[in-house]
Amino acid sequence: MARRLNKPYRTPGGPKKFAVNVRNKQTGRINTVRFGDPNLSIKRKDPERRAAFQARFGNRFRNLKGQKNLSPLYWSWQAWQPGPKWV
Repeated sequence: MARRLNKPYRTPGGPKKFAVNVRNKQTGRINTVRFGDPNLSIKRKDPERRAAFQARFGNRFRNLKGQKNLSPLYWSWQAWQPGPKWV
């Protein structure tokens, strides 16, 4: 079975709500990045919640070093962005 890269998927019963397979550019290996609390929903349609999330994590997101898509913060940030719903 081939791993789909950069496509988040749900992890039912796992330690986190979502996971995504990402290729590490330095090593060439595929890493699994897990993110999201399995007991919470993000309710991204609410503009106040979206603004609050971006206020809390925007500064951290800008300060990420190295390959950004290896970070759970990067993928949770993507989940809050408008667009196709994969969450």
